Amino acid sequence: MRIRLAPALFVLVLGCAADEATAPENDFVAVREALTIDPAALPNYAGIAYPAYVNAGVIAREVVQPANNPITNAGATLGRVLFFDKNLSRTNTLSCASCHFASAAFGDTAQFSLGFDGVRRTGRHSMRLVNARFNPGGRYFWDRRAATLEAQTTQPIRDELELGFDDAHGGFVAVLGKLSALPYYPPLFKLAFGDAAITEDRMQRAMAQYVRSIVSYGSRYDQGVATLPLAPPPPGAPTGPGGGLNLQTRVPGFTDEEFRGQQIFILPKNAGGAGCQGCHSAPTFAFTAVSGTNGLDPDQTALFRSPSLKNVAQSRRFMHDGRFTSLEEVVEFYNSGIQFGAQLDPRLRNVVGDGPQRLNLTAADKAALVAFMRTLTDAAIGTDPRFADPFRP
Repeated sequence: MRIRLAPALFVLVLGCAADEATAPENDFVAVREALTIDPAALPNYAGIAYPAYVNAGVIAREVVQPANNPITNAGATLGRVLFFDKNLSRTNTLSCASCHFASAAFGDTAQFSLGFDGVRRTGRHSMRLVNARFNPGGRYFWDRRAATLEAQTTQPIRDELELGFDDAHGGFVAVLGKLSALPYYPPLFKLAFGDAAITEDRMQRAMAQYVRSIVSYGSRYDQGVATLPLAPPPPGAPTGPGGGLNLQTRVPGFTDEEFRGQQIFILPKNAGGAGCQGCHSAPTFAFTAVSGTNGLDPDQTALFRSPSLKNVAQSRRFMHDGRFTSLEEVVEFYNSGIQFGAQLDPRLRNVVGDGPQRLNLTAADKAALVAFMRTLTDAAIGTDPRFADPFRP
């Protein structure tokens, strides 16, 4: 059962907000009526355990987990409800989940996402959210304009095109008024934060907890790597950011083609590989903290970050503008299509000279690289009930 509030109720809602907060928050009847969540038996979000190969070095370098916002079961549950709630749009027609599909690694299936009015579209592709907690650069959105995941979460709500609550249309005062009038929110906020006060800061913290809990360790790559020894690798062998893995070791269960793709991904260009590992660090495949441009266009100066490559094969579109529709196109771009500019990342330049790299991969090499990236898919995460729509039909 979804409860929808008409825009005309904003004035009434704001006047009643204080009364709503004094309702019996320990009475979860409204929660159970609207949602499939049982407040007495919340899903496990807080107990995420890192596999052994995601060691202390990897965690220190890549995991962004603010000390003042640890993941709790109640907080992430609230974040999940907010993530799927269409009341966060001005017309009650869109939610965060409308542009971030679990089946597409929590990204959009369209090149550009429809806004709340059903007519206009965003100027950038909606980024994958799987493994968002692994982010060495610590900034969010493609253009890195958000300093924290918490700050990022409510910007689409405030955007006049996306969910529509810009200052000209009530801003966050209107948002908080809508949520205060929905009977399932006061008890959920109290469960997460100790009292029923509904604020933007608490919304940000809850949604960030939910998104950080969407982590993938169930791919064929992960299952194979989990069986490898963690003794220090031989001197000079490529390792993950925290060491402990010889990334050249054949992952158990890989076909010959997948293993060839693994080698191409891991090895630097001067050793016969494509050097992908230099930017997308195994075993989490998170993007490195510092980078130049990726040469999508000549003389490009705009800098963009990349999400983790985990579940990348589930994407329908690739790059910040969604210009590519397949992994094969992406591989071919890095093989032969990079455009030069002064801000081009040094890792994407020729080993000798200053032009854009030309890898000269064979057709078999390119197919192997794609096959390897497909081993990073964790199909189970898209059907995990912890990340599913909690609203009753």
